[in-house]
Amino acid sequence: QVQLVESGGGLVQPGGSLRLSCAASGTIFSFSGMGWFRQAPGKQRELVAAIITGGNTNYADSVKGRFTISRINAKNTVYLQMNSLKPEDTAVYYCNGVRGATNYWGQGTQVTVSS
Repeated sequence: QVQLVESGGGLVQPGGSLRLSCAASGTIFSFSGMGWFRQAPGKQRELVAAIITGGNTNYADSVKGRFTISRINAKNTVYLQMNSLKPEDTAVYYCNGVRGATNYWGQGTQVTVSS
């Protein structure tokens, strides 16, 4: 059973940066894709960034140029570097991994952007 554990969330001022980490209990080498989703209060969960085998990435329009997703298979970890944060980035951020027909989710980490 694979577990995904997020860390790195917190409170940051507008314009600041945070780096989220998603550590897998097992190897992520077999995951065809991994990504970060977020859910703000009263809103649906949305895709923020994704990375697939081979390194191709995809970003939501709202974060392009500010966020960067990366994965290090040797460390079984996926990162989300978030720069130039805005209040509208405030949400719970979830790590996701896809292996075959199965989606794996972390428990989420809160990111709050406020002055």
